[in-house]
This record gives sequence, structure tokens and C-alpha cells, in this order.
Amino acid sequence: MVGIPAKKSSKSSPSKRLSRRILGRSEAVGPPEPDLNQAEQLLMQMLAIPGRSGQERRVLEFIVHKLRQAGLPRSAIQWDQAHERSPLGGEIGNLIVRLPGTRRGGRRLLMAHVDTVPLCVGARPVRRGDFIVPADSTTALGADNRAGATVVLSTALELLRQGLEHPPLVFLWTVQEEVGLLGARFAKLGLLGKPRLAFNFDGGASRKVTIGATGGQRMRIRIHGLASHAGVAPQDGVSAIAVAGLAIARLQQEGWHGLVEKPEGRGTANIGVIHGGEATNVVPPEVDIQAEARSHDPAFRRKIVQTIREAFERAAQEVQNIHGQQARITWEERSDYEAFRLADDEPCVLAAEAALRSVGASPERAISQGGLDANWMTQRGIPTVTLGCGQVNPHTCQEYLILPEFRQACRAALRLATAAESVPALETTP
Repeated sequence: MVGIPAKKSSKSSPSKRLSRRILGRSEAVGPPEPDLNQAEQLLMQMLAIPGRSGQERRVLEFIVHKLRQAGLPRSAIQWDQAHERSPLGGEIGNLIVRLPGTRRGGRRLLMAHVDTVPLCVGARPVRRGDFIVPADSTTALGADNRAGATVVLSTALELLRQGLEHPPLVFLWTVQEEVGLLGARFAKLGLLGKPRLAFNFDGGASRKVTIGATGGQRMRIRIHGLASHAGVAPQDGVSAIAVAGLAIARLQQEGWHGLVEKPEGRGTANIGVIHGGEATNVVPPEVDIQAEARSHDPAFRRKIVQTIREAFERAAQEVQNIHGQQARITWEERSDYEAFRLADDEPCVLAAEAALRSVGASPERAISQGGLDANWMTQRGIPTVTLGCGQVNPHTCQEYLILPEFRQACRAALRLATAAESVPALETTP
């Protein structure tokens, strides 16, 4: 971890000295504007760097390189060890950059995750008019969430290059969002400097202001059957694949897989990963399954999880060999993130909407059916609103980015960072 240097004898405070080293006073009149051409060039570079969850080192090193080129002192750069606490492991933790304020005000946090889903590895971004798309039809683009990461980076670079006045700021680029929001879950909050307002940049239209999101539960189901020769003595085996198939079919038929809508609640369930079998002439003894359940209602999410477990246990009892032997189930589960909903008058929500209006957008509040880093940030005591950057069809080969939306997000982020909007009842921080 790169720390802040020890205090030296001086008439001015360390914060003021660092401010003078990083920033000059801006003489610009009117609201600040980012260099959108440079932001787009930066975006194309970011999209081309591979960095699936747990393998984000290259993209984070790129961000640090750009910040250092712009004059950010090494002492302003810190890392946490979120990857060491993550069950995934990973190459590197979250990147944190703190800038002391040139004016008093509540500290503001701008954040975005840098990892992509595996389908984005190998993506080659190309521009077609007002859109950025993947050059190949076999990859996703990775705009989720390199667009958000670029918006945050562009904002930090503009502050450094233009010498804009601003309140105390902290920038956070998180890892491992796509595999359960692990970077945000295990972020070292003490490095953030107690932000009063927090803004997360992720998916969707730039006018979208996401004030809540669903909660998620992850499951791992192992089916232990009995192997036998599939041609000579299939009756002696207990097929783990047959158990899995029976359970999944029942869940699908009874409305507990996919979109789940019942009188007692609404949510989703998905069997996302399944591995089993090694040869066609062997009754498969093992199957390993990974699944998830989501709902805004914790009790109904628990109901979905319990129903899935009961389906597999029931199927294990029904698939038997001629000796009456049956499979057994090994069950593991963990909470990925809890649902949240920000208050209508939450200061970060009001500030986000004011910033969007100031750049000519009409903000629209939304509730997400997917998890966001904001889930864990809010649960951990930092209410966080999420703004979109123009991403469309994430996690698919049809993903693309709308450039005018991305530009709008860059403009709004710079307004948020320079505190152009007044929000009542905020404590001040030097």
C-alpha cells in the first residue's frame, strides 16, 4: 500500500500543501466541462484491456499510469487488500485516490468497478457513428463497466489538468463486482475518508438515477451418486445427472426457475453453472451446480432458496438403483448482497439529480433488478446512488455503448466532483 507521507514542519497543513502540488486555481467562468474527445480516447483504451473478475491488475495499472502522467503524486494513491479477503482470491485489491479539497464541503466519493464478465475477454472496440460496439460477434464489449471506470478516471484527470476548485474528494475503482460485489463488500472503508455523498457509475442511460437494488443469494449444489458401467450394469448406478435434470425440470415446471412470480412475492432464480460426467459409458457419479436467487424481499428470497434445496433433495430420493441406493446432496450457500432502497430525499440522490439537470438531462429514478456496488456501500453505512453511462445489453455479444450518453455522464460527474450543486444539511470537511 502506498501511504501518505508523514507530516513535516510547515506553516501550512498537509492537505493545503498537497492541494497546491496537485491543483492550481481555475480561472474558468461558468460550470466546468470535460474534454470529451480525450474521454472517448481514454474509453477506447480502457475497453481494449482484458480484465475479468479477479484479473484486474492491468486495467488498474493503466488508471494509475494516467493519473501519474497528469501530475497526481504517488502519495495520493492507495490500495486495499480486498482480494485477500475475497473467496475468489484475485490479483489485486481496490484502488483509492484521495484529493484534499480546495474549498470546504462534505467529502464526495465517485466510484466504479473495473472488472468485466468473461465474455468480454478479447473484445476489440470499434466506433460506428454514435455507438461503440465489439468488432467481433463472439465477444461482449465490456462497457459494463469500463464506461463507468472511464467516467471516474476522466473526472479525476480533468481536476488535475484544469486545476478546478472542489471539495474533498475520494475516487474508488473496485474489483470483482461481477462475481458478487466482492470488491465493495471487502473494501477498506477507513481509506475513504468518511464521504458524505457517494456516486457509483455503472450501467444504463445517463439520466437513470438508481436508488435501490435487489438482494442476491448464491448456492453451490453437489450431487453425489454412484458410478457404474452404463452398458454392462446401468442398474447398479445412481446418475447424478438424472438427479440434477429431475430437480431442474421440476423447478422450471412449477415456476421456481427464471422469473418467479408467486402470490407471496416476486424474484428470480437461475441455475447458472453445471458440471458433471466424464464418459458416455459411465453412469455419472458427481454433478457440481452453481445457482442464484434474487428478490427485493428477503423473506421471499429465502423461500426461493429453500424451494430449490427441497427440489434437489426430493430428486435425490427418487433416483435409486436396484439396490435402493440413492444420491446425496451437499449444499452450500452465502449471501451476495442485501437489497436496499434510498430515501427520496437522500442527499446523494438530490445531488445526482441536480447534476444531471445542470447538463440538460431529465433524471429518472429507477430500481435495479441486478446487484450493484451500491448495495454493499449502502449496507456498510455509505448511502450510494448509481448513475448510468450509456451501456446497453451488458453481458451479451449484443452489448454496445451510446456515446452521447457516455459524454453526458462525463459532464455530470465533473459537476458532482466540483460541487456545483448545493445540497442542504451537509457537514463540512477541510
